[in-house]
Amino acid sequence: MKLNMSAVDPVRYTLETRFKFRCHKGISCFTRCCSNIDIMLTPYDIIVMKERLGLTSTEFLERYTYTTIDEKTSHPFVFLRMLDDKERRCPFVTEEGCSIYDSRPVNCRYYPVGQGVIKSLRGEKIVAEDFYFFLREGHCKGFEEDQEWTIKEWRTDQGIDIYDELNMQWRVIQLRKNPPGHVLESKKQALYYMACYDMDRFRRFIFESGFLEYFEIPGDRAGKIENDEIELMKFGFDLAKYILMIEETLKPRTA
Repeated sequence: MKLNMSAVDPVRYTLETRFKFRCHKGISCFTRCCSNIDIMLTPYDIIVMKERLGLTSTEFLERYTYTTIDEKTSHPFVFLRMLDDKERRCPFVTEEGCSIYDSRPVNCRYYPVGQGVIKSLRGEKIVAEDFYFFLREGHCKGFEEDQEWTIKEWRTDQGIDIYDELNMQWRVIQLRKNPPGHVLESKKQALYYMACYDMDRFRRFIFESGFLEYFEIPGDRAGKIENDEIELMKFGFDLAKYILMIEETLKPRTA
């Protein structure tokens, strides 16, 4: 989600931080946070949403998203396309609320909590550490409600844990930055996009092209990535790390 920086509470919080918040149909600002925003979708978001809508990943991406290229990394990022109206409303929100609530993106689940990541040095190893902050938008009345949470409890209540677990390696990839004076070439951008977002096309690429002639993929893993989209997504992260030279996650064939 592209942040309204004026609404960001510039303090780093932990999972044990307590806050009061509740969103419900009876609140005056109900669904107002679902308009005029830019919601970045994660790879797991796309799998969940396209399955809910009965679409292929390619169909979902073409119909409901747009892509931007990040200046610091040259990575393609996918955003939910809002309606072309005055309010720029989310296409899935009605007067009754979110029509795909159980399949909503992780950024929607987190709100009004934001999640960030920083790199730190532990011994000789660079590790990624999460931190949290609050978005306190002027229209939001949820903070005036009495229900109290820790951020950890909020994450559990909103079903966030599985999203963060499955997106973790993708988030690690985002810590990469372009070397000074260089950008990622367009062919690698296209391969990254397919491997991280377009699972149906990625599966065809692996099994219907010459891909398996160039890389050694153990038979048990090949079977998993052919039949399980989560395993396919994880393999996509490995391929992204390989082509971005973050980690040697794949083994080329010697012949």
